Amino acid sequence: MTINNIFQFLVPKDKKFFPLFEEASSNLVLLAETLHEGVNAPKGEREEFFKRVEGIEANLEEITHKTLIELSKNFITPFDREDIHSLIKAMDNVADFMHGAASKMRLYQVEKITKSIRKLTEINVEACQLIHVGILQLKDMKDHKAIKETCKRINKLESKADSVFDKAVADIFENETDVKNIIKYKEVLAALESASDKCKSVSNVMEQISVKHS
Repeated sequence: MTINNIFQFLVPKDKKFFPLFEEASSNLVLLAETLHEGVNAPKGEREEFFKRVEGIEANLEEITHKTLIELSKNFITPFDREDIHSLIKAMDNVADFMHGAASKMRLYQVEKITKSIRKLTEINVEACQLIHVGILQLKDMKDHKAIKETCKRINKLESKADSVFDKAVADIFENETDVKNIIKYKEVLAALESASDKCKSVSNVMEQISVKHS
């Protein structure tokens, strides 16, 4: 048992980091849902959703900054300092790639939203919702089996996203003749698939924390 673990028994329940983790994961869910709503909205209404995505991503950046500031100020933490850093940065990375996908759709003026884009945003919504569940389970830190199951479900979604991405890219090269469109769609799809990869990174950190405390 580390010195940090020993001190955890002697200090009040964490009131700094988990509220920030919960705020971050809630914003992550909101960002994913907003992006999914945006790609399912009529063309003329998408811009408003993409602007909201930008604002939510900025909020998450601020939460990440606050967490890192708290980490530099506090000696006693609910779990290892490097895990706190890894967890908040992993969530921030998910947000970065989802925001990146929205930015590319705006920049490249992608008018036709494909089924694959919609499916990937749907997968990311589910993965982010599970991340939020996992954060709440970590806060309680009683049911390690439940945490492991949540992480397993996130990993399965990442594998599903890989399959959707691979098929979508194959379809683009087979059916699209405009090189510009090939580049546009491939970059948007890649950003969404990368977001699902980063969701898996979050699950890996959560599972690692759980194992250390089991």
